[in-house]
Amino acid sequence: MIDLVAFNTRVHDRLAPYFQRRWVRRSAWGLGGLFLLFACLWIWIASGLPSSEKLLAYQPPLPTNVRGYDGDPVGTFARERRVELSYNEYPPLVVHAFISAEDKNFFSHSGIDIGGLASAVFDYSLKKATGGGRARGGSTITQQVAKYLLQDNSYNVGRKAREAVLAFRLESTLTKQQILELYLNSIFLGRNAYGVQSAARAYFDKDVQDLTLPEAAYLAVLPKAPSNYDPLRATAKALGRRNYVLNEMLANGYITKQQHDEAEATPLGTIRYGAGVHFRDQGGYYLDWVRRLLIANKDFGENADAGPNSVYAGGLWVRTSMNPVMQDAAADALREGLATFDGGKGWRETGLTVDPTGDWRAQLSNLALGTGFPDWTKAAVLSKGGGQATIGLPDGSTGTLAASAAVQPKRGVGGAAFDYLKPGMVIVVKRMGGDSYALRSIPEIGGAFLAEEVHTGRVLAMQGGFDVIGSSYNRAMQAERQPGSAFKPVVYTTALENGMTPASIIVDGPFCVWQGAALGNKCFKNFEKGGGGPHTMRWGVEQSRNLMTVRAASQIGMGKIVETAKDLGVGKYDPYLSVSLGAGETTVQNITNAYAILANGGRQVKPSVIDFVQDRNGKVVYRTDNRCQVMEGCNAPDWDGKPMPRPPLRQKQVVDAMAAYQMVHIMEGVIERGTAVVLRDLDRPLFGKTGTTNGPTNVWFVGGTPDVVTGTYLGYDNPRPMGSYAQGGRIAAPVFKQWAQVALKDAPKIPFVAPAGIRMVRIDRVTGKRVFGTFPTDEDPKSSVIWEAFQPETEPRRSFRRSASISTDTGEADETGTGSLGLDAFGKPRAAPKKPAPRPKAKPADSADFLQRQGGIY
Repeated sequence: MIDLVAFNTRVHDRLAPYFQRRWVRRSAWGLGGLFLLFACLWIWIASGLPSSEKLLAYQPPLPTNVRGYDGDPVGTFARERRVELSYNEYPPLVVHAFISAEDKNFFSHSGIDIGGLASAVFDYSLKKATGGGRARGGSTITQQVAKYLLQDNSYNVGRKAREAVLAFRLESTLTKQQILELYLNSIFLGRNAYGVQSAARAYFDKDVQDLTLPEAAYLAVLPKAPSNYDPLRATAKALGRRNYVLNEMLANGYITKQQHDEAEATPLGTIRYGAGVHFRDQGGYYLDWVRRLLIANKDFGENADAGPNSVYAGGLWVRTSMNPVMQDAAADALREGLATFDGGKGWRETGLTVDPTGDWRAQLSNLALGTGFPDWTKAAVLSKGGGQATIGLPDGSTGTLAASAAVQPKRGVGGAAFDYLKPGMVIVVKRMGGDSYALRSIPEIGGAFLAEEVHTGRVLAMQGGFDVIGSSYNRAMQAERQPGSAFKPVVYTTALENGMTPASIIVDGPFCVWQGAALGNKCFKNFEKGGGGPHTMRWGVEQSRNLMTVRAASQIGMGKIVETAKDLGVGKYDPYLSVSLGAGETTVQNITNAYAILANGGRQVKPSVIDFVQDRNGKVVYRTDNRCQVMEGCNAPDWDGKPMPRPPLRQKQVVDAMAAYQMVHIMEGVIERGTAVVLRDLDRPLFGKTGTTNGPTNVWFVGGTPDVVTGTYLGYDNPRPMGSYAQGGRIAAPVFKQWAQVALKDAPKIPFVAPAGIRMVRIDRVTGKRVFGTFPTDEDPKSSVIWEAFQPETEPRRSFRRSASISTDTGEADETGTGSLGLDAFGKPRAAPKKPAPRPKAKPADSADFLQRQGGIY
């Protein structure tokens, strides 16, 4: 056993003579102090650095990828475009190129290259003493990873010390392969590309495994300063640096002399910035709304500090309900409608300028000016003379704008637009061929379009304006507008739930309401003035008669109507009669969803744009349809012997199913012979309603098929009259038509299905009376005989003479003789008969009567 006391005594006896000397004692105390100081500094610096556990769990920020309803990618939310790969997915060629360019001793050093560090310190001291600028770097790949993790670009000794400490910690925690994987996935290489895979796409439109030797060598030069080796602006410099990397690879034994010589003789071969995108970002307004919803959700947030599933760092996979075909068709149709309406009003300046003598390309590219159409682009006027102007384009090229291509008058001033063009002015042009362009202007009128799946509420398309760039105000979701006559189906649905029928007679005549001493008498009028006398409810809806609507609303009671509007989600209103004509405000989303509820048999649907969200590892972290979560045993690993779990119903009955179908059936007539007859030649089952507000300041069309309902409006953002020509059937309905010709081209022609209990009866379209012996014809939409939908026991009965008790709803004898007598042709209550005739006994005279009692079609 060792005698520690004796050992300590012997050591003390030998060292004591030395410590008798003063310089030895001072040296020992100095070294001890330096060691203590170094230890304190190390502890102080290391205390603020990521721990080993955090380094092992580190995940680089990844963009959010968005997919459409069919799973195809439609866009990304990214501030740093990055694709994360494992080390094994990087080919040796790429690894060798970056090691040769950045750190040839990477696999042998312990985090810091002593020789390189000493050279860098000497250069730093020299530059600091002489004021000669920034010293050259001496960082290893490990130090560069440490710098990335610290997110510190300051130029000082403290930052380098922190990097060195973290580099040692990285080397002691991670393997060389893990460190290199972090580096290759994180390094910035220009063109908003972070990581080698993103850079391979940005510069060569290739994946890393397809890169050639000269291509890999070029990417390896970019970490130093991507802008200094831009392939277009600094081609010679980029080639020289690439060849240096090739020389290093040859010296390190990674390539042969023949490979080196062949690669050195190869041009850069890069593509233009942005040309390597494999899918086109679609649905600007749609994706922007998805982004807003995710950021507003506390489970996601915007940046990494909001949590692991943030929009710009979490690497989420978002499945939306966007139908790319429908979305493109919606954008094109709305833009065409806005441009067509605005086209005859002259040229309008953008109000934007650049310096034509400076870097106009960068200035122009950074301007937030959306041009909508693919063949429209922003441009800067560089010079003007000789009957033409030279214009600069965002990609740096130039073109010509002839005076003959800018002859439209300047809005509000007059005179040819070409005369007002000045150097530096930013304009919008359309490519006409070659380098020739024609002047265009962004429409001043606004509008929106939204398409919704009837049975689920999934939003298939959304266009909130002309272009989301420069105008992120989403008019489909945010704009509160008066719907005008598009609100009338709410009124008549309430009427159908409260005893009226499609054949009810309503007077289209003068209607005034006393509003009190302060407001006096309020008299309503039709859009086209005048009145048409007594008509059926169907005719009033098809021709959009205001007087019939307010008369029906007055008879039913506005309290019931505003309650229906609330149940349908249109809005919450005070019970004023003017609301029945669409004076209350709503959004495109709300009123479109209300029509979807009617088409869905009165069952509630809620609009949604996101189906589900997965984290970077594929785990579902959000689902719009959460029925499985409220079911017991939905995710059971095995059958427990009990009955199969049944998902709860997501939909409640908002309005009566039969009343909803009757309303839809009436609105089919709006397409066949009413205010939206422009859509009839689409030749498919459609329903809908136009709307035009006072001014007119808004024009609407809402409607669609049994599967898809759309809503669209056009109007100025600050409401003002659009002109007397503007009507929903003339302006808004054609937008739907253009969309349907593309979006519904291959869709099956499915008819609207009546719910159980509905009775289809042949009636006279004008009088509402029942018809026998004649059948409707499909060839003539204005046939005098049509099929009409009735709820049980509300259809017109067979005519027979009896004691003067006449129902205003059908024009036929009242079945009981004591029912509601309604109004006469002048809007006054009919007098009740003094002695109602007794009801005759019914006899099953023929098969038609039998079918009538059974609810059949006859």
